[in-house]
Amino acid sequence: MFSLEEFRLLNYFGQIIDILLVTYVVYKAIMIIRGTRAVQLVKGITVILAVWFLSRFLGLRTLEFLMNQTFTYGLLAIIIIFQPELRRALEQLGRGRFFSSRTAPQDDSAKKSIDAIVKASSYMGKRRIGALMSLERETGMTDYVETGIQMNAHLTSELLINTFIPNTPLHDGAVILKDNTILAAACYLPLSENPFISKELGTRHRAALGVSEVTDSITIVVSEETGSISLTKNGELHRELDEEKLRQLLERELLFESKQATASRWQWGGKKNG
Repeated sequence: MFSLEEFRLLNYFGQIIDILLVTYVVYKAIMIIRGTRAVQLVKGITVILAVWFLSRFLGLRTLEFLMNQTFTYGLLAIIIIFQPELRRALEQLGRGRFFSSRTAPQDDSAKKSIDAIVKASSYMGKRRIGALMSLERETGMTDYVETGIQMNAHLTSELLINTFIPNTPLHDGAVILKDNTILAAACYLPLSENPFISKELGTRHRAALGVSEVTDSITIVVSEETGSISLTKNGELHRELDEEKLRQLLERELLFESKQATASRWQWGGKKNG
């Protein structure tokens, strides 16, 4: 049997663990919604909560009733409106280390893929050849592969460049990659519905953002108008990347040696959302 002091000590220890777990969950939630429409949702909920507490404190029964109805039916509306963000959060939870069964690609294979992507992106950027390349990771992209022309070809920079040459059958749409393979070309990706995207961004950038909101893919965009290179991941857009910066970002995510060190945080250095 535990003594009274031991029971109190266990109780305090349990409370500390409880606080640490709640803090971690809140932190992860903030990291997930950062840069998405859900940030505005949190602000709106904060205002509603403030009005609800104020109405209770001042005895404003009608206003309190309206706030209660908002809470009752607002949850369903949130689920419907913010379904992409909720799906993204659940997918990130499922991609946690305790649930992951997929092994990271070998370093040599990943390096060859990175070299091919960087070389092709730099070549097309200098010549203002528009391109959209999405790298499949743990979340399957079969639905998007089936919208295009299947290739199942070995990934090389020359083949990527040739695919996006204007006025060729496969140049319009996205190329979907997996490890060292080009799965398909001329694929259609979902456009982002984020209302806060810069108006100067075109369809390629919106598609890159859209697929990054519903999958864990990494997508590279080469602008046809400016030749600038951009990259999207987890609903975030980072623009005007030079060859070296693009290589660094890809290495941090794709190389086996650095994957564990960077799994919890992705360090960026480009411009965000316009």
